[in-house]
Amino acid sequence: MDKQTQVENANRNSDRFLTAFHRIEQAMKDIIGAKDHLSFFRLIELSKRKNATIRRFENDLREFSTLRNAIVHQRTSTEYAIAEPHDEIVESIEAIEQELTKPITVGEMFARKVSTLQASDTLKEALLVIRDKQYTQIPIYKDNKFVGLLTAIGIMFWVANRVETGDISWEIDLETILQHEKKKENHLFVPRNLSIFEAEEMFKDAIAKGRRLEALLITDENGLVGIVTPLDLMKIET
Repeated sequence: MDKQTQVENANRNSDRFLTAFHRIEQAMKDIIGAKDHLSFFRLIELSKRKNATIRRFENDLREFSTLRNAIVHQRTSTEYAIAEPHDEIVESIEAIEQELTKPITVGEMFARKVSTLQASDTLKEALLVIRDKQYTQIPIYKDNKFVGLLTAIGIMFWVANRVETGDISWEIDLETILQHEKKKENHLFVPRNLSIFEAEEMFKDAIAKGRRLEALLITDENGLVGIVTPLDLMKIET
């Protein structure tokens, strides 16, 4: 690769970096509704209070701000910049810009037909769903009204409390089982446009508060349209 080609590639990197940087800057202004000029660091501080993507990449964004200043203030001409970002840096900031401006949502990733049962259905029917579909969380309805999220852990607690007495019936109704869920508030309803990062934070916040959050139930105008579990999010990361 000759010197001229190297310079052209470098310029493309700095231009790409600055383009992504300015888009992130504008996105943060939009998040907080900023009209006046604010420093990039100040934009991070304010917008991270409202946006999970900013919180997730806060440290990266601060480092990018330092690099941006080096690129802008050390240019020797409009064609050449002394501080040039490597390819992986450019790709990283562009990826963050995409995450911020076009976030992946729970609706995109996890919208699907959800298996549900009625409160009048039996424990046997729930266990068959768990066995056949490998589900560990089942939304329970009474007619068209949601009454709770049945979980494998909840069933385990119910059985454990009856081991000594042997008072275990597979024909017991699920409404009764739900009353024995250790934590009844084991779910949250979320809109389908919730970002993946916001979903992750909800599970982490629940753990920090000592709460057992089993699932996020995705809803829209049509009702229940999907479900997200901690395991689902772990699969994405791996």
